[in-house]
Amino acid sequence: MRIALVLLALASFSVQAGDGLGNTAIIHGKPDGHIPGWAIVTGAPKGWTVDCCTYAEAIGVNAVLYQGEWTGKPQRVMVLNVWPRKLPTLAAEVRADRKQYRQADPAAKVTAIVVRDPAMRCAATRYQGTDRVDDVVVFCDPGRASGIRLSWSISFDDGDPAQRALLDDFMRVVAASRYMHYVASPTAAPSARGK
Repeated sequence: MRIALVLLALASFSVQAGDGLGNTAIIHGKPDGHIPGWAIVTGAPKGWTVDCCTYAEAIGVNAVLYQGEWTGKPQRVMVLNVWPRKLPTLAAEVRADRKQYRQADPAAKVTAIVVRDPAMRCAATRYQGTDRVDDVVVFCDPGRASGIRLSWSISFDDGDPAQRALLDDFMRVVAASRYMHYVASPTAAPSARGK
């Protein structure tokens, strides 16, 4: 599936001026078998870079958002993953993720976080691992017709002084995320990334 990222000054989706988000970002994939073309539209926090085709491709995800220079470390990086829906419910996705995390780190603290997203059903978990790295993962379900599910995640060091600001920016990105059916223009240039 080819993925591309387009930053738009004007789009059918607009980011509210007071939400602390800057440019609108559209991450999309073309149809693949029974899965229709999809787009995830969100806003990038001011000062954050959105990447789909260099660092995101290198680590096997659909998009990353980061501040400053890319370090290759997972801390302070927002990650978007989109995949074909396989599990029957959003709750099943969350249960599977929690089970996998607890198998890797049985002593980790696992806390559910409420997500208020009027556009998609979402469920979030904060993992406080014994490795002293906290992870927040938000699973979203844009609906059966989309054929996909998606997750946003971010990691930060336990005790990071910017933790609250990072989490606030992250949750603004999640709340601003919208699913759209994507139909590529027949005259559109090939995407820079294939998957």
